[in-house]
Amino acid sequence: MRLMRLCAHRRLRAMGLGATRNARAMARAPSRRRARTSASASARSPCASTAIDPRSGTYQRVPKLFTDLALTRGDGRYPRILRTLGGVQLLIIDDFGLSPVDADARHDLLEILEQRYARRSTIITSQFPVDKWHGLIGDPTYADAILDRIVHNAHRIVLTGESLRKKRKSIASEKTS
Repeated sequence: MRLMRLCAHRRLRAMGLGATRNARAMARAPSRRRARTSASASARSPCASTAIDPRSGTYQRVPKLFTDLALTRGDGRYPRILRTLGGVQLLIIDDFGLSPVDADARHDLLEILEQRYARRSTIITSQFPVDKWHGLIGDPTYADAILDRIVHNAHRIVLTGESLRKKRKSIASEKTS
């Protein structure tokens, strides 16, 4: 049980939440359930859900990611968050290009991709084709550096057709009428 609590505290610290009383209470509840329901989780790895797990992954939307990184610069968590993003096995960056990429965001993206280049997997989703990303990034030097780390070893999947959300909405409206 102590090992599960310790792992929960590590998860909270990796998320930058610290060890407040409420955070500890929130961390204990899921770990107790896991201890009762899954004995094999502790057999696989002492901290099955932390970044130590070889199957770890993180999903980040670009607007929130850059906002959070800007906030962590002020409170001293920036290096730790960058290490966490660089160390996770799979990083999914969603909605690239929907918000403007300022100078700090360009630098953050380059740092994250540099840490991950040829070591970890990264999925980047965007509404824009890759050939327009250079203009979305802005600064040509940063754009070249970022796209070099993304494009050359990438597997591209280009989706065409109507949005699945629109299809689901029309199917749902047909069922109700």
